[in-house]
Amino acid sequence: MASQAFRLRPAAEADFEPMLALSIRVMRAHLERIGRYDPDRRRARMRKQFEAGILNVIERDGAMIGCVGIEQASDAIEIHSLFLEPEAQGSGLGAAVFRAIHASHPGRAFAIEVLKESPARRFWERLGFVVTGEQPFDWVLHRAPD
Repeated sequence: MASQAFRLRPAAEADFEPMLALSIRVMRAHLERIGRYDPDRRRARMRKQFEAGILNVIERDGAMIGCVGIEQASDAIEIHSLFLEPEAQGSGLGAAVFRAIHASHPGRAFAIEVLKESPARRFWERLGFVVTGEQPFDWVLHRAPD
C-alpha cells in the first residue's frame, strides 16, 4: 500500500486544466458506457465547481494526485468530484481523503452523487454511505452524522 501522506489545498486557476484532464482520465470510460461523454459538458461541470470555490487539490510530494469538491450545504457536507490518478486508486488514499474531510466536519452528515456505471458506489458504501435516491444517471448516497 502506498503512503497515505497527502495535503488538501484550495484549487488555483493554474490547477483547472490539470484537474479537468484528471476528471476525463477517470470518468471517460464510465461516461462513454452510458453514452454521456461530452468534453464540453465535462469542462462546464468542472468549471462550475471551480468557480463555486469548492474544488481542492490533493497533493503528495508537491504533485497533484487528485482533486475533491467539498461543499457545505444546509443538511450535509456534499462531496463532489473525488478523482484520483489511476495509479493511486485502490491504495487506500480515497478513504484517507474522506477521513480527513470527515474529521474537519465533526457531527455532520455527508452526501455524494455517484454515476451509476461507476465502481465508486462500492467505495462509498464501504465508508458508511447508503443509497437514498436515484436520478437518471446517478445514485444519491448519504452518510448519517456520527
